[in-house]
Amino acid sequence: MRQTTMANASTVERKWFVVDATDVTLGRLASQVATILRGKHKPTYTPHVDCGDYVIVVNAEKVKLTGDKMEKKMYYNHSRHIGGMRVRSAKTMVEKYPVEMLERAIKGMLQHNTLGDQMGKKLFVYAGNEHPHMAQKPEVLEIKG
Repeated sequence: MRQTTMANASTVERKWFVVDATDVTLGRLASQVATILRGKHKPTYTPHVDCGDYVIVVNAEKVKLTGDKMEKKMYYNHSRHIGGMRVRSAKTMVEKYPVEMLERAIKGMLQHNTLGDQMGKKLFVYAGNEHPHMAQKPEVLEIKG
């Protein structure tokens, strides 16, 4: 009889990956990065344990949006005060806040609980090509799209 291995916090081995977002579609990038953050690419995946890897995303400002999303897609925030609605278009987000746009897309695909918060802390997004995590020796991860 075979025994199923269940990962726990002490047995999880984490790796570092770096992803270049240049000319990659936002949704494809976000879904594949979320899968790695969650650990679903590993044979030891356990749903109730944070067994994912660290992911560094560079060139967030060069991510691609298809169709007419640049003008029509809107990002909403509300301060929970009267008149506190803030609306920004995807074009504004790409130009001024590319890191926030990518983080919102990726974290929106993770679980919305404390486990998802833990997974989200392993995500590092940078607008340019440089990142301060070279000491971790991240592996390059190719994402097509």
